Amino acid sequence: MNAHRQDIAARLELAVDAARGAGRITLEYFRREDLTIERKGDDSPVTVADRRAEEHLRRRIAEVFPDDAVVGEELPDREGDSEFRWILDPIDGTKSFIHGVPLYGTLVGVEHQGESVLGVILIPATDECVYAARGQGAWYLADDEPPRPAKVSDCPRLCEGLFLTSEVSTFDEVGRRDAYQRLEATARLSRSWGDCYGYLMIATGRAEVMVDPVVAVWDLAALPPIIEEAGGTFTDWQGCRTIHSGNSIATNGKTFDEVLAIVRGTEKA
Repeated sequence: MNAHRQDIAARLELAVDAARGAGRITLEYFRREDLTIERKGDDSPVTVADRRAEEHLRRRIAEVFPDDAVVGEELPDREGDSEFRWILDPIDGTKSFIHGVPLYGTLVGVEHQGESVLGVILIPATDECVYAARGQGAWYLADDEPPRPAKVSDCPRLCEGLFLTSEVSTFDEVGRRDAYQRLEATARLSRSWGDCYGYLMIATGRAEVMVDPVVAVWDLAALPPIIEEAGGTFTDWQGCRTIHSGNSIATNGKTFDEVLAIVRGTEKA
């Protein structure tokens, strides 16, 4: 294993372990009746669980990789001197979390020279985790079972597949309710089992398509290595492999062209 690969492997090991620790912190507050919910400037909810979980992640990173940069949803950015940058979302799906829905998660992504090289999705309440690093495959953990490869489904067409999104109203925010309606009409089944749980479902072959019109970089940073190493595709709405466009499409690969055409409005009638 070369030095670069060793650097990534070491960070992946820490990312999985730190995410598990952050997940345990969130469970201390999950479904607690006395949980205080605050509103951020964009009116999105935040709780002490979000902040404590991110503090845990940052502390673990600083202990092992003090020169790495860190970006997180809840706390100020930390500059770094290395070529690595961690991007954190301590609770992805806070709306689900505050309503006692178990489909929220902790996201940890790492970039090397601006390229997403590893990611972790941890779902604390269901005890599921999917993680990946470039060239090392994607892996799924559930309960106390050993890791097994994470693979996308073989479903060939959207009409036979499951389409997911985080929040239907976000299509209205970008003036694209037409795209949602077309995806819903074409898919065999549509559900809003969204946020990072939806992307975990893509990576483990339980859904075929996940489309989000409005997302932040910390919602996405962990996802490209996971989806692509599992055999799928991860792009923005223009088909570009990026986490910086504010929107996303994840597919099992076989449905990608069909979905991209719908989102672009270029599909044939």
